[in-house]
Amino acid sequence: MLWRRYPSWALPALVSLCLVLLTWPATINTNASSTDGAAVHLAARADPPRKDDGFTDVVQWDNYTIFLHGQRLFLHSGEFHTFRLPVPDLWLDIFQKMVAAGFNAVSIYIHMGATNPAPGVLDFNGWRALQPIYDAAKLAGILIVLRPGPYINAETTAGGIAHWATSLVAGTLRTNASDWTAAYEPYIDGIIKETLPNQVTEGGPVIAVQVDNEYSQSPITRAEYFANLEKQYRDGGIVVPLTYNDPGMGRNFINGTGAVDIYGLDSYPQGFDCSNPTHWAPVVTSYHQYHATNNPSEPWYMPEFQGGSFDPWGGPGYDACEVLTGPDFQDVFYKNNWASNVKLISYYMLYGGTSWGGFPFPGVYTSYDYGSSIRETRALSAKYDEVKRQGLFLRSSPAFRKTDWVGDSAGGIPGVNVSNSAAFATFLRNPDTGTGFFIVRQTDSTSTATISFNITVPTSKGTLTLPQTTSGIALHGRQSKVLLTDYTFGARSSVLYSTASVFFAGAIGTRDVLFLFGDADQSHEFALALGGSGARVQSSRVHFASALRGLTTVTVLPGVTGLVTIWDSDTQLVLFADPVTAATFWAPAIRAPTRDTVAGFETFWQFGTNTTVLVGGPYLVRNASLAEGGRTLALRGDLNASVALTVIAPPSVTGMTWNGARVEGLRATTDARGRGGFLTGHLAERAAVKGVSAPKLTGWRFADSLPEVGAGFDDSAWTVADHTTTNITRKPLFGDGRVLFGCDYGFCEGNVLWRGHFNGTGSETSVNLTINGGSSFAASVWINDQFISTVHNGADQINALFPFPEGSVKVGQDNVVTVLQDHMGNDEDSNEKSARGIPGFQLNSGNFTTWKVQGKVGGYLNFPDKVRGIMNEGGLFGERQGWHLPGFDLSSANFTTRELSAGLPSGGAGVGFFVTTFELDVPKGTDTMMSFVFDGGVGNSGQAYRALLFVNGWKFGKRVANVGPQASFPVPPGILDYNGKNTVAVALWALNGTAVSPTLDLVIDTVLDGGVGPISTNNPGWAPRPSV
Repeated sequence: MLWRRYPSWALPALVSLCLVLLTWPATINTNASSTDGAAVHLAARADPPRKDDGFTDVVQWDNYTIFLHGQRLFLHSGEFHTFRLPVPDLWLDIFQKMVAAGFNAVSIYIHMGATNPAPGVLDFNGWRALQPIYDAAKLAGILIVLRPGPYINAETTAGGIAHWATSLVAGTLRTNASDWTAAYEPYIDGIIKETLPNQVTEGGPVIAVQVDNEYSQSPITRAEYFANLEKQYRDGGIVVPLTYNDPGMGRNFINGTGAVDIYGLDSYPQGFDCSNPTHWAPVVTSYHQYHATNNPSEPWYMPEFQGGSFDPWGGPGYDACEVLTGPDFQDVFYKNNWASNVKLISYYMLYGGTSWGGFPFPGVYTSYDYGSSIRETRALSAKYDEVKRQGLFLRSSPAFRKTDWVGDSAGGIPGVNVSNSAAFATFLRNPDTGTGFFIVRQTDSTSTATISFNITVPTSKGTLTLPQTTSGIALHGRQSKVLLTDYTFGARSSVLYSTASVFFAGAIGTRDVLFLFGDADQSHEFALALGGSGARVQSSRVHFASALRGLTTVTVLPGVTGLVTIWDSDTQLVLFADPVTAATFWAPAIRAPTRDTVAGFETFWQFGTNTTVLVGGPYLVRNASLAEGGRTLALRGDLNASVALTVIAPPSVTGMTWNGARVEGLRATTDARGRGGFLTGHLAERAAVKGVSAPKLTGWRFADSLPEVGAGFDDSAWTVADHTTTNITRKPLFGDGRVLFGCDYGFCEGNVLWRGHFNGTGSETSVNLTINGGSSFAASVWINDQFISTVHNGADQINALFPFPEGSVKVGQDNVVTVLQDHMGNDEDSNEKSARGIPGFQLNSGNFTTWKVQGKVGGYLNFPDKVRGIMNEGGLFGERQGWHLPGFDLSSANFTTRELSAGLPSGGAGVGFFVTTFELDVPKGTDTMMSFVFDGGVGNSGQAYRALLFVNGWKFGKRVANVGPQASFPVPPGILDYNGKNTVAVALWALNGTAVSPTLDLVIDTVLDGGVGPISTNNPGWAPRPSV
């Protein structure tokens, strides 16, 4: 363990801080021309001793950052779960969008329950495969932090633990219990086997593996579980660092048994209530101190920081969650993390996706949009623009990878003064370059007022009070800024200070390029040496003044919008824009191997290439390359409209292609004055995009899907429910000792049906049932063929008395109580062994003779649909027959013509299957995002029905019309066949005696000209299956 192997870095860090303070200017002087004697003098300092895990030195770390192949790395990551987008060809789409926003890593959960559906069965095929994840990540140039659990939480059923284990394992899950160890070890072995050749040590993208998730180190049985997992990884050949994600400041697994290599903190400061989305919690101010106290010798890591919020059944919907955690939240809270000196961070979620089939835990519905920067449809949001502004700054700022935390407004900052106590500043400083980063926000981080302040800061030219030319620096409510001093960019340029924000900094061709941005209603100021022979912008809103021996102070006054070329010379280009305009620019990496390129990392920024261009205008730039000897810039990306194009490239570039087609009419800007490398033009959206439309869903066919309540139904092939013991945590409450928990009989997902038989004597008048289905479940009860009632009240378990209608009991004959229950998934945390089923049953007189149970065909041992997997089907009759699958012969099941909006023929409670087909012919070269929308998009329509939506056999929606909020269900290409026949089925469960009339439409959400490339489908059709 690290704390035993290496001396703490805390003491050297303290000594370094003292040295910094001793060299600080002793006086504050606002006259920059006379402060040479007070300038800060720096000597390059040796890095702290690097540490590693003892298995490889390809990945190392010190108290600042991790190192990859000897280079410091600010790990800038977002969360994406491939199982929530079960179309492998689309994983590259998400990765490309992440890289385009400046991210260099992705955090990925793997779901044990999907991959290990039964004891001894491992399935790394199709959408469960790991190799396509690794291949797509390498192609995009993004690192992976792999998080395979076994427990992942993720608002998924049983927290990711395989359902069979919740029933078969007698010991406590997530401990050193021997049967739990035997249950998970084959799964982890499978993860190891798939991952071994894909570690960064082998040229792959996997830079770290997380051990389990969100737990505590006590009692010792938990710590030993972690130690066993770690040993299994190491014995199996995993050599990259092992990490941990601590839920809150719990200090777990930093030291002692089960301690990991790099500890991390999980934090969601806004919580998960999106119902009042403009209400903010204050920023957390203790992050830095927590790290300094608990693990100062490691870099500060946040494996999960709030990127959105989940939304519960009946919640306000994910648009509200997007507001709760919107661009202003990202601006203030993410930069507050930077101010805490966090150097490894991942935002949960960056793309949420869809909790299709049986993946959700009871607290969430099908959509896992999460209000993320990339929405469930894969569209980019305003939040994406903000993380891109931040991501390209981080990518452009190597000095930010190594900073000392000097102080903040709460405790005082040596040599720094902030004029207004309403402004809060934190000073980070690179000890080698002297670059200063002043992260400022309002002291009351929840405030919506606008304030102004001045700040006195040390620079290499002396102590300065900023701004120099205007009255103050403005901060809007819920805004944060990073002010800079002594910031270098490109090959030879530097900024003495800037109150404007950096969007991009670096070299493009032979020029040093600096792209600043700031709000159009604020003033901004920066000072730098303007290099080369060039031209200044001529504008009444941009002022230039000479200052500090060869430096020029540039003041941008309020009112500047769009892109402004501040300075354009043969060696330097300085740009300024408002934040919205800045976010229309992209800086794609261009493969340009050098002697420093790391083998296997040719597509990765920093490790494979540092060559880029700036492209303004398109909706997305996916990648770029130089062709024809560097004369042609080849771009691939997406358009959502025809746009003006701006390109800043090496001067050799005179032509351009977009998605393979030559861009005509490129011209050099007048500012370029013959120097080249600054081109403008126009990208026209193709006419084909305008012609995309969605067909009407008509021609529905209907069949009854609840024959189980009909007279004479034969359940002889069903499983007899006769267990008298269970490993599930909650035990039966009452009855005759029989255990009626679905998973104990192999039925752990989707709807489950129970049939309790008894011999009628005439004295039976009711049955008392306790039914457990998870929060927001429903259950309907029949006696023979007569409906009694449906229970649903939001609770996870309901006890009710079900009175038998007069005359419903057949005296002297077999009678059947049928229970149809919804299974909302297993709980997370300590109740993964959830008691889904009937924990209590009692006739008012007499006893049940036999209980039968049926869920999905084959249960978890023998389910037939191996492509869509264990989570896809439940136990409704239509599902068991395969009516939802493409190619099923409807005539063989007596389907009749009936529109979905007509509801069930009886007008009462029951279940019916509605099926129709439609053709799509979406033009190639487009990314068309579609959704199925119930009831015109009204989340809670008040209609008492539940519906399952199947698209080409995939269960891609659960609609609860009288709870909501979800009415729109996005379905991606690959599930939909965009150039062929599609089958859509709706299993409609009417909950009571009131007729329901749902509607369903296929709608176009967005059509983009471009896309990631061809998307294959894998939608197996119907095949004969056992009849139960």
